[in-house]
Amino acid sequence: MTAPIRVLVCDDQMLVRTGLVTIIDAQPDLEVVGECADGRAAVDLAGRLRPDVVVMDVRMPVLDGIEATRLLAGAGVPHPAKVLVVTTFNLDEYVYEALRAGASGFLLKDAPPAQLLHGIRTVATGAALLDPDVTRQLVGRYAARIRPAEGGGTNGIPLTPRELEVLRLIADGLSNSEIAGTLQISPETVKTFVSRILTKLDLRDRVQAVVYAYRHGLAT
Repeated sequence: MTAPIRVLVCDDQMLVRTGLVTIIDAQPDLEVVGECADGRAAVDLAGRLRPDVVVMDVRMPVLDGIEATRLLAGAGVPHPAKVLVVTTFNLDEYVYEALRAGASGFLLKDAPPAQLLHGIRTVATGAALLDPDVTRQLVGRYAARIRPAEGGGTNGIPLTPRELEVLRLIADGLSNSEIAGTLQISPETVKTFVSRILTKLDLRDRVQAVVYAYRHGLAT
């Protein structure tokens, strides 16, 4: 048997936190290894417990979820944690900043329990959890803040023309199956392209790929 996915739950509302812990602990493949009520405690506990996934609220005392996420998963962190932001704010600036800070994805607190559990399992595998429709809206709303780098364009980007095409479709918010249909290739081939893109560009997940595409003027 494989070891259960180890989860740290961080939410300042006790009822919400208890509900999350109860839902997660009821699953045979998941285990809550710790819980806390503020971002500073989340950073400290994550350092000691090394959970597979941190379920993180956004608005909390002492240290908010965005800064906690940056400390756990941001640029330069030697062993970045996988952070799933669970928030009441749909497409709000806090969610955008959390993703920029290194979160692997986000869910809304009113999502059904099955979606939360799917999200934890997805993030634990190293994949990003960002609904394609939400990606379109999120990037559309904040694209103006993702400034293209100087001398943008494809020069210097170590991708083949096909990989660039896939990257642009990722930035448009298409899922792997939608990309496969658009390019008339198999979903398995799309997965291979996505993996190559992330490896070549040293990106962790498709959320970072979306930001990369906008910063380099590959999407509008």
